Amino acid sequence: MAKKLPGEQGGAATWGSIRWSFHSLMALLITALMLAVTYLPRKAEMPSSNETSRVAPKYGRVGRARQEGECDLFSGRWVYDNVSYPLYKEKECQFISEMTCEKYGRKDLSYQNWRWQPHDCDLPRFNAIALLERLRNKRMVFVGDSLIRGQWVSMVCLMDSVIPSDSLKSRTYYHNASRVVFKAKEYNASIESYWAPLLVESNCDDPINHNASDPIVRVQAIEKHAQHWSDADILVFDNYLWWRRPQMKVLWGSFKSPDAIYKEVKMPRAYEMGMTTWSQWLEIHVNQSNTELFFVTMSPTHERAEDWGGFTGQNCYQETELITKEDYWGSGSNLAMMRVVETVINDLRARGVTIQVLNITQLSEYRKEAHPAIHRKQYRPLKEEQLANPMSYADCMHWCLPGVPDVWNELLYAHIFKNWVPKLESRVENK
Repeated sequence: MAKKLPGEQGGAATWGSIRWSFHSLMALLITALMLAVTYLPRKAEMPSSNETSRVAPKYGRVGRARQEGECDLFSGRWVYDNVSYPLYKEKECQFISEMTCEKYGRKDLSYQNWRWQPHDCDLPRFNAIALLERLRNKRMVFVGDSLIRGQWVSMVCLMDSVIPSDSLKSRTYYHNASRVVFKAKEYNASIESYWAPLLVESNCDDPINHNASDPIVRVQAIEKHAQHWSDADILVFDNYLWWRRPQMKVLWGSFKSPDAIYKEVKMPRAYEMGMTTWSQWLEIHVNQSNTELFFVTMSPTHERAEDWGGFTGQNCYQETELITKEDYWGSGSNLAMMRVVETVINDLRARGVTIQVLNITQLSEYRKEAHPAIHRKQYRPLKEEQLANPMSYADCMHWCLPGVPDVWNELLYAHIFKNWVPKLESRVENK
């Protein structure tokens, strides 16, 4: 006869109770385990590259919550302002070459007169003298592709507008392979552009002779470029347009090595590999006490008019109005690649590297009318079939100057000086 446990009526009841308790305990443990797995933090799933219908993520302050009293400079609206804008005249800036849209025949110049107005604060007025003083005896370097070079041109035009035009000795300007330098001699301030369209080494590193249609990247090699901007005081990067393809040919080894390995890597994985190399270089080589870091998010293109309700097959050609749809997000901006930027920069910050993100993507999405289209310098003679169909050669990637890149520099200026003012109504509401 089985031994009874205290309070039990018989052996059968005793072992039944024990079995019930054991199964109940196991069920509880399994339930607890399932709940733990369900709610453990997980890495965000990467959306597909064609996922464009969702609202753009707010990456202006990646990796941390806004502090009390701070303003999201990247959430706002465009306000027509033909009194304060443009910030400089196209004809008065000798450094604009291909993006002189007025010079190349554009008649509607309203794209020059739009001001970005954040919802909860006011951007400070760009003060070129103050920034030149900040850059006295220093280097500011814009690193990346032709879009960051356009931002550099904008910055040089903003700076040059306050330097006396009759004082030729007060400024210098020169090219040196991939490097272009503007120097305000009175301040010993250098504002530079460095051509590295994929940031890491590639077969597209020659700014003139490159194969844009078939890029090959060494995703683990960046020193060839970085040596030219390692001692800069302010570094401003971009990295998107040249990666915008289904897959990238990746090289392990040297371009000259017969043993080099080539492999086609899909997006956004290849992009993540290149961005990781860039972030590792920053972590190891940048002196945080001497260098300020900025990353400019993707500049949107407007190559598909159906994105904003236009006709299929059309693009930004002859567009003269802004997109007014709230939180508009077109097919020219890739959310999956945006999330790679978020992950890489969050990881970089977690490792102690301070870097500011200029989220110009959403605000630039609205500006389909601000591209050169056909009003730009053409480096190759246009074919007869192109001339017969101007839409076929319209540039819907770059931006007219003066224009949208000036606003990017206003945002950069605000972050350098950490200077933006809450709007009066916001201050009243917060009391």
